[in-house]
Amino acid sequence: MTEDAPHMLVEEDGAILICTLNRPEKLNALSRETMEIFEAAVHRFRDTPALMVMLIRATGRYFSAGADLRQGSAPPDYTKGSAIRESHRLKLNGMQRIYDEMEHIEKPFVVAHQGTCVGGGLEMSLSCDFRIAAESAKYSFPESKFGSLPASNGVSRLTRIVGTHWTRYLVMGNFVADARKAEIMGLVHEVFPDEGFQERALEFCRHLTKNDGEQMGTAKLAIELCNDVSRDQARHVERMANSTLMMSPHFMENMRKHLTNVGGKK
Repeated sequence: MTEDAPHMLVEEDGAILICTLNRPEKLNALSRETMEIFEAAVHRFRDTPALMVMLIRATGRYFSAGADLRQGSAPPDYTKGSAIRESHRLKLNGMQRIYDEMEHIEKPFVVAHQGTCVGGGLEMSLSCDFRIAAESAKYSFPESKFGSLPASNGVSRLTRIVGTHWTRYLVMGNFVADARKAEIMGLVHEVFPDEGFQERALEFCRHLTKNDGEQMGTAKLAIELCNDVSRDQARHVERMANSTLMMSPHFMENMRKHLTNVGGKK
């Protein structure tokens, strides 16, 4: 792979937009160019009705080694905490802005880890709706080695997904989790064999394309809301969501087909 090759490849497979990290010689470190291509792809996915699922994958033995720390100048010598906080919010190649947008888009993002996924690569993955892993995948946050926290999802989103118990394990303890432990944590949804993994990832996405887009988008919002409110208020979220979904012609037609099929089996 040459240095002038695109840092990310973007292609369509039917209703699936595929983004492939393409710097295997740099362990797919997230460069400025990577994030620029990725953000454009996220917007393309958002704005193209025919695209139903976005798959993020990688080439090489690493999914991603995280942010490209060798790119650009040395880290600034901060003298104020507020400057660090603003840098996290506004800079870092736009990571926080992009990851927030992924969470807001009412379509599913799937990430497929064929190998080690750490730091910023893991933070990107935490904004995806589905995470699947090959058996050889491993997960960690090396930020703790430097005496800092992963601050673009690494605490905030990780805690929502795996809880405080396992967040302590990865962030405080600086332990490495293999794919099976990540599955136990709830960090990944499924683990597949290394052989044939990329095709299994595509099969996973093709299954999602068969689902109703309105239902998936509404579910994405409802799940996040229900996680933030009391159980009683969450019931209202469910009812409000269904009050829109169940009036659609698509729902009515599916129910008629289902009742016809059930009736025909008697």
